[in-house]
Amino acid sequence: MIEYYILIGAIALVSWLVSNQLKQKFKKYSKVHLRNGMSGKEIAEKMLSDNGIYDVEVISTPGQLTDHYNPKNKTVNLSESVYSQRNAAAAAVAAHECGHAVQHAQAYSALQMRSALVPVVSVTSGMSQWLVFGGLVLGAAAGVGMGFWIAVLGLIFMGAATLFSFITLPVEYDASNRALAWLKNKNMLSQQEYAGAEDALKWAARTYLVAAIGALASLLYWALQIFGGRD
Repeated sequence: MIEYYILIGAIALVSWLVSNQLKQKFKKYSKVHLRNGMSGKEIAEKMLSDNGIYDVEVISTPGQLTDHYNPKNKTVNLSESVYSQRNAAAAAVAAHECGHAVQHAQAYSALQMRSALVPVVSVTSGMSQWLVFGGLVLGAAAGVGMGFWIAVLGLIFMGAATLFSFITLPVEYDASNRALAWLKNKNMLSQQEYAGAEDALKWAARTYLVAAIGALASLLYWALQIFGGRD
């Protein structure tokens, strides 16, 4: 069990380092003001318009780094630090979230897969570790009885969450690529502004990569605990 805590601790440390670096990058590029004077809201609305999307609303949402696209009500939700700000970081985030709106409009397959998994993962993710723990306590390590199958069910639920994390990767990277391509092709940013936007989005993507690797490592660890104890 000590190995699990070491694994979780290491993953948490890397996650914290990446998250902290991301915050520092956004703080840095928030000081790079746009020559075109456009706010995050205006950037988002223009990207949507340029992609022929007129049924998506750009709204402000409370918090920091809470930006997201909601496919259910077709809204691009920009945090307060992005919605009204006129800097490279705001432009990067606004364009990235619009990248998800473009994915939705074009029925991007990875986004559809992720959306299909949302209701499943929302139910199973909170139960998976409890089922694994309970199964091990009931004798899963020996590979006998109901405990083993309870643990296997928990592992399947954990696998769904891991799959969700990995499907998220191409969705996020593609949204960033769409955002950067649009910013560049439409000459929305100067060279310095574009470099800042690109760097910020790279660090944002790394948070998803760390999460996916952490989910896989945890899945493999518990699979070893469940199946490794069988004769």
